[in-house]
Amino acid sequence: MITKLLIANRGEIACRVIKTAKKMGIATVAVYSDADREALHVRMADEAVHIGPSPAKDSYLQIDRIIAACKQTGAEAVHPGYGFLSENPKFAEALDAAGIIFVGPPVKAIEAMGDKITSKKIAAEAGVSTVPGHMGLIDDAEHAVTIARSIGYPVMIKASAGGGGKGMRIAHSDAEAREGFERSKSEAASSFGDDRIFIEKFVTEPRHIEIQLIADAHGNALYLNERECSIQRRNQKVIEEAPSPFLDEATRKAMGEQSVALARAVGYQSAGTVEFIVDKDRNFYFLEMNTRLQVEHPVTELITGLDLVELMLRVANGEKLPLVQAEVKRNGWAIESRLYAEDPYRNFLPSTGRLTRYRPPAETDTVRNDTGVFEGGEISTFYDPMIAKLCTWAPTRIEAVDAMAVALDSFEVEGVGNNLPFLSTVMEQERFREGRLTTGYIAEEFPEGFHGAELSEQHQFDVTAAAAIMMARREQRRSGAATESRWHVQAGETTNSVTLHQHGLETVVDVGWRSEAAHLQWQPGDKTARLDWSDGRTAVLKVNPTTSGFRIRYRGADLKVLVLRPHIAALLPHMPVKVPPDMSRFLLCPMPGQVVRVDVAEGDIVEDGQTLAIVEAMKMENVLKAEKRARVGKVHVVPGAVLAVDQVMIEFEAV
Repeated sequence: MITKLLIANRGEIACRVIKTAKKMGIATVAVYSDADREALHVRMADEAVHIGPSPAKDSYLQIDRIIAACKQTGAEAVHPGYGFLSENPKFAEALDAAGIIFVGPPVKAIEAMGDKITSKKIAAEAGVSTVPGHMGLIDDAEHAVTIARSIGYPVMIKASAGGGGKGMRIAHSDAEAREGFERSKSEAASSFGDDRIFIEKFVTEPRHIEIQLIADAHGNALYLNERECSIQRRNQKVIEEAPSPFLDEATRKAMGEQSVALARAVGYQSAGTVEFIVDKDRNFYFLEMNTRLQVEHPVTELITGLDLVELMLRVANGEKLPLVQAEVKRNGWAIESRLYAEDPYRNFLPSTGRLTRYRPPAETDTVRNDTGVFEGGEISTFYDPMIAKLCTWAPTRIEAVDAMAVALDSFEVEGVGNNLPFLSTVMEQERFREGRLTTGYIAEEFPEGFHGAELSEQHQFDVTAAAAIMMARREQRRSGAATESRWHVQAGETTNSVTLHQHGLETVVDVGWRSEAAHLQWQPGDKTARLDWSDGRTAVLKVNPTTSGFRIRYRGADLKVLVLRPHIAALLPHMPVKVPPDMSRFLLCPMPGQVVRVDVAEGDIVEDGQTLAIVEAMKMENVLKAEKRARVGKVHVVPGAVLAVDQVMIEFEAV
C-alpha cells in the first residue's frame, strides 16, 4: 500500500483527502501558496511544502514544484483533488516519468475525455446518446452565429477545455451568440490556457444528472448510482442530491450502463463521472466526462456507504474493486448545499475577507460538513469562493430536505457575504420540495434576483415567539423574574401583540389567534436561539441584539425585529424614517475584482442595456451594463485596476 501521499490541492478537497488517508494509515503531505500559509489543509497534514506565490498559476499549477515537493518529502503518490492539475495529462505524464503514482485515470483517458469535442465523438462511437451540435472548432463570432442558426436557438457555447461553469454561455439570438462567443473564448483562455470553443443545442427544461463511476486496472467498472445537480447558477452547481427524484429504474440502468461502456472504451481507471442532460421525457444526452473526483461526491458516499477516496487510493495501488455491480447499495437520500463566499443579494457576486465567525452544525451520522476554512481564516481573491459543503442524509428525500433546512439555520458565518439565506430559501420552496427541477431553476424562481425569503405563517410565529421570549429574558436579568409579560412584536411586515406565560422551563406564547408552549435555549450573548415546541417541532434562529429588539435570520429571511412594551409601541407612527442616499447616478463595482475593459468615455451618451465595462472576479468575466439613458460624466477606473466592492467606477449626468 502507498505509505505517503501528497495532495496537490488546497481547501476542502485537500482536507477531505487527508481524512481518508489518515484513516488508512497513509502519511500526508500538503502543498501551499503564500496565501495558504496558515490554511486548514496545511495544519491537518503531517508535512507541508511551500510551492510559490498566491496566484494558482505560480503555485498550484506548477508541475515541477509539485514533483519537487514529492521528492523532498518522499511521497510515493499524488492525489490531485479536483480543479487545478486534476485533469491535466501533462501532470500525470510528468508524475509517471518521475516514478510517482498518480491517483487518477491513465493519461490516454484524461486526454480523450478532457477535450469536449473528442469526448463526444468517442461517446457516440461507444453507443452513448449525445446532444446535437457542431463538434468542429469555431473560427470567430460570425462563424458562431452561422453555426447557431443552423442548429437552432437556443444554443450552448462552451469551452472545449472548460469546467466549473467557466467559458460557458447560453445564446437565444445572434447578438447573444456573438457576445457569448467572445466572453467564452476570453474566459477559456484565462482559466485553461485553451480558447477553443464549440456549440451544441441547448435542451429546454433540462435536468443535469450525472453517473458516478469507479473502475480498476483489472477490467472491473461499476456505476454507483446517480446525482442530480440541476440547481445551478452561472452553470455552476449549488445544490446536489442523490439519488435523483426524477429517474426511474429503467433510465437509471440505461444511463449507468452507457457510462460504463464509455469508461471501458477509453480504458478508464479510478473515480470518474459521466454528466448527462435529461429532458422532461427522460431522454438523456452525454455532456462530458470528468476524469477526477467530483465536488459533489459526498452525497454518493452517503447513500452507498462507500469511501470514494479510499477506492481511488486502492485502485492506484493496483488492487481490485472490493464489490460488483449487484452489491452497490442505494440507501436513503442525501442533499448537499455548497456554501459560497458570495452575496446572493448582489446576483451572487463573490465576496472576500476574514471569517470573523465560523461555526458549522455538529457533524453526526446524518450531517456532514466538508470544509477547508476555520474561524479567523481568510477568503482570498485568488481561489474558488467555496467555504464548505454541507450534507444531510435521511431515509426519505423530504426528511433529508427538512434536515438540511435545520442544519443551514444552525450554520453561523460572519465576516464575508455568503449564500446561506439563499440555500435556506430553496429548501422551503414547494417546487424544490416536490423535486420539480431544471437547470433554469434559479432564473425561473428568482427572475428579479434574490431579495430574501417571505416566511410562512409557521415561521413568522417562530420568529415572533423567539423574539418575545428573548426580550423578556433580557428584562428579567435587569429587573428580576416575571411569570407573565406583554409585548408588541414587529417582524418585517408582520405585527403581533404577544402575551407570555412562564411555566417552569416552558413558555406559553399567546398571540390571540394562536397559543403554544415552547422551550427556548438562549441566553443574552448567544448568537443562535433554539426553540423546541411542545409538539416536537424545532426552530433554530441566528440572533444579534439591537437597541429595541433583534436582528433575526431564519429560513432565508433577514429581519429587523422590534420588541416593545405596548405603551412604547403606540408611539412608533410618530418616529421619523431615515431616507437612504440616492446612488442611481453612479456605477458601483458590484464585487471585488479587476477591470478587464472600459467601453465608454467621458461625454458619451449611453443607452439602457449598453455595455459599460467588464470586471473579472474569481476568473469569471462580469459584464456591467447601463440601466438607463445617461451621459458619462466621469470615468474613475482604467483596465487593470483592482477594485473593492461598491467602489465608484463611473459617474453619470442627466441627458
